[in-house]
Amino acid sequence: MDRWRTLLTEGRHPDSDDLDTLSTEEVVGLLLEEDRRGLDLALAHREPIAKAAEWVAESLAEDASVVFIGAGTSGRLGVLEAAECPPTFGSDPEQIRALMAGGDDAVFRAKEGTEDDETAGREEVQGLAAGDLLIGLSASSVTRYVQGALNQARDAGARTVLVTCASSEGLESQADLVIGLATGPEILTGSTRLKAGSATKAVLNAITTAAMVRLGKTYGNLMVDLRPGSAKLQDRALRIIETAAEVSSEEARQLHAAADGNVKIAIVMGKLGVDATQAKRRLDTAGGHLRRVLGS
Repeated sequence: MDRWRTLLTEGRHPDSDDLDTLSTEEVVGLLLEEDRRGLDLALAHREPIAKAAEWVAESLAEDASVVFIGAGTSGRLGVLEAAECPPTFGSDPEQIRALMAGGDDAVFRAKEGTEDDETAGREEVQGLAAGDLLIGLSASSVTRYVQGALNQARDAGARTVLVTCASSEGLESQADLVIGLATGPEILTGSTRLKAGSATKAVLNAITTAAMVRLGKTYGNLMVDLRPGSAKLQDRALRIIETAAEVSSEEARQLHAAADGNVKIAIVMGKLGVDATQAKRRLDTAGGHLRRVLGS
């Protein structure tokens, strides 16, 4: 019992002792104010977050794996982050993956107790090796499933990051890099899907997006490696070509078709007046970085 009693995330918030007597608007106000506080804490940890982003970029550049692992809300946030990377940045879904205590079914229906299985966490990441990166997600910092995975990954020579809403003090041995946000008690005691979840989501957004920027997956603020799998994304791809290549909407459509749907190739074709083969060759030489091909 003492193990749980002392956790910051299990504490009672002094501003919500009378939560059930407040108006609905007051309850909403409290919740959103705490969310904002969680985001401020994430911003204060931008240095270790940036380091994690650089590690993600390094692993992906070496064709190694980046794996998120967690339980409950934390695990679902990892699943969401991994799922969003391929359509946004054109990444390989096998290279950026997420593992969840209780398996895929637990994403949609809670499986309480699976988070306590340290052995299962170890077994989940048996395939990781040097060059790979494991990002453990645990709001409380004491999730056995995540601890087992982090220990196994380190034993195998993979890099490890722990993102937690506890203080990083005393957790240095759990991972190579600990991002401890210390978000404190929740408005609804113990419900880390609230402020802790929002702060964790912000950290993950920052890690993956910053990593992809470093890898040349963006040009300015345009997602030039997106996968246009829907009508909205197809339209966005054409608008990106139109903007970056400085061409008309009809020219953007023609370039997109000539580039076989590859946005970067279409931009190089439109901007430099070369054919698709030449554009691809220049991009390959530049490691896929559009800025290096087009200059400033």
